Amino acid sequence: MATLANRRLILGILTFAVGWATFVWGTLNCLSGASADFFLGVETRLLRFEAFSPAAAREMLADAAGQELSDCDDHSQRALLLLEIPLAEAALRSGNARNYDRHMQSLEARARRTLACSPRDSFAWLIAFGLSVQHGSLSEHAFDLLAMSYETSPNEAWVAIRRAMVAAPVALVAPEPVQREILAEFQNFVSHRFVEMPAHLYLNAPAPLQTLLRLRINDVDPTSQKAFSEALQKLRP
Repeated sequence: MATLANRRLILGILTFAVGWATFVWGTLNCLSGASADFFLGVETRLLRFEAFSPAAAREMLADAAGQELSDCDDHSQRALLLLEIPLAEAALRSGNARNYDRHMQSLEARARRTLACSPRDSFAWLIAFGLSVQHGSLSEHAFDLLAMSYETSPNEAWVAIRRAMVAAPVALVAPEPVQREILAEFQNFVSHRFVEMPAHLYLNAPAPLQTLLRLRINDVDPTSQKAFSEALQKLRP
């Protein structure tokens, strides 16, 4: 069984990946009778790292439950996953076991249904990885789920950003093929001078992981290395 600390770690990472650099939307217009088009708009906001208040998220989830949203509507299902992850994390932090279990069951069922319809949905594989870790150690099966996320979307930026934030903290215990994917994705961000998020990951990484990441940074061009160093300096106290 996963320890409470590990559960908080993984759900906290998933929540951070959902809401990194967020602007919180507390109220909604046209919520009544939410449709697939409505949730497409919600997904668009969430993928821009905007967020909704817990009350708004709960209202949208409740409204969605009364709608005939297709399990194969990728945009709606993705929006609902993104809305519910922070609620599960909040329930865990508050010690509300009943709400935590309810949200976890809902997230797992939604991820399974999404993958049944769209087996190449990289984000759903990523969510399945995070949720699998909630139930035990970082097992080979869990990393198989993460590997599927890499396989199904190696170059999709909005997935890669979230995947890097979820995967980098567990890179040291990942099987070698998956660890290579994690490190390569980190290097790709730096080489394209998308450096703020990699700098944050680097500063919070343990020393052995920093060593591996530094080897990847040394392989990028000098201009990208300079941009990364400058991002580090801005984040350091």
